[in-house]
Amino acid sequence: MSLQEITTIGDFVAKDYRTAEIFTKYEIDFCCKGQRTIDEVCKKMNLNEPQLLHELNAVLATKNDSENDFDCWSLDVLIDYIEKTHHRYVEEKTQALIPFLDKLCNVHGVNHPELCEINALFKEGAKELASHMKKEEMILFPFVKEMINATKSHGTIGKPFFETVKNPISAMMNEHETEGERFRAISALTNNYTPPEEACNTYQVTYAMLQEFEQDLHKHIHLESNILFPKAKALEKFFSTEE
Repeated sequence: MSLQEITTIGDFVAKDYRTAEIFTKYEIDFCCKGQRTIDEVCKKMNLNEPQLLHELNAVLATKNDSENDFDCWSLDVLIDYIEKTHHRYVEEKTQALIPFLDKLCNVHGVNHPELCEINALFKEGAKELASHMKKEEMILFPFVKEMINATKSHGTIGKPFFETVKNPISAMMNEHETEGERFRAISALTNNYTPPEEACNTYQVTYAMLQEFEQDLHKHIHLESNILFPKAKALEKFFSTEE
């Protein structure tokens, strides 16, 4: 992808994930709402567009030593990476975080009632994410891999029960948006993951874990919404033109 082809926030982050740090700095949602243009976001948020573009292009102009150029990966490799890295992360970290949140709520909930709200939000998110990932692993991802295998073998694909890949993708995108909103609420309740001055070690560790969880979720959603899903739709369109 050349700079001339970069039209949306998601394009920038797909081109170089380091630009995500710039968008985060300006509190711009690059994962769930990555389809927006820079111009659109700057007008809505009253941001200095030339300054933002200058910072983004400065990042793109420097050497990227990262080995993970996700936009160049084949979709089957990207799917395996998402499952083994991000899906497993969610599964493991939710089990680790819930006992910490329960403890904070029980010990400090009287003086900090927001902790119980955070606890409830996270548990609901964990439940919804588990269902979300299962649907991807059992329905969406296998069909994308079927298309990839058909491409490699010059074969054909059968029509899925969901008619078109756009339907499960639309459902997954809506669920991404829900989780993005949920974690924006958690971030606000934690004062951007800043524990109070008197916070004990458990308090500090829990907030740090929550922040790490959100950061991983942002990258997870970005890989799907800005790279995997658009390419899956384009791949299905290729097969429809072949008929």
